[in-house]
Amino acid sequence: MKRWLATAAALALAGCEGREAPAPEPSPVPTTTSASIIRPDVEVERIAPALEPLEASVTFAEGGDTLSDDALADLEAIMDSPQMEAGGDIVLRGHTDSLGDDEANLRVSRRRAELVRDWLVERGVDPQRIGVVALGEQRPIAPNAHLDGSPDEAGRAANRRVDVSIAVPGDAAGAAEEATPTPAADAAAAEDAAAS
Repeated sequence: MKRWLATAAALALAGCEGREAPAPEPSPVPTTTSASIIRPDVEVERIAPALEPLEASVTFAEGGDTLSDDALADLEAIMDSPQMEAGGDIVLRGHTDSLGDDEANLRVSRRRAELVRDWLVERGVDPQRIGVVALGEQRPIAPNAHLDGSPDEAGRAANRRVDVSIAVPGDAAGAAEEATPTPAADAAAAEDAAAS
């Protein structure tokens, strides 16, 4: 019997030599796709991500109160943002490095913020949306000097800026935060601080 099985197996294998297995039949491609893998009759609603407030900076790395090419590029990006189009309040906070006295730095930081405001208004932004705050050297984002006391030119350049905050209309969380008051309240507080 073993011999018979071996012969039958050899004959079966010999019969398969030279032949290719038939290709599998392609399965039909569905013409419609289901929105849900669980229930094909349920459509899935796509929700767009919520618009977040914009925090950006306009650089004045070269110093002074004129708009450089880098500052203009920063402003163009801000103008093209969806937050600008949404129409929320805008707060411009002017900053300087630590060179000069406090009063002079407050004046320079205000001029920088007003320059940004004027540029935005010239491009159609409603001036009622914009608040200006002068902070001078009070809020650096980088060191103005190295640990040995020598000037940190890169740090000083980073500190010469106008921070732009654009709120999203109807943002209840943003309205509740005390850190981001309305432009009018922020400007009034800065005026009080500058007067004292």
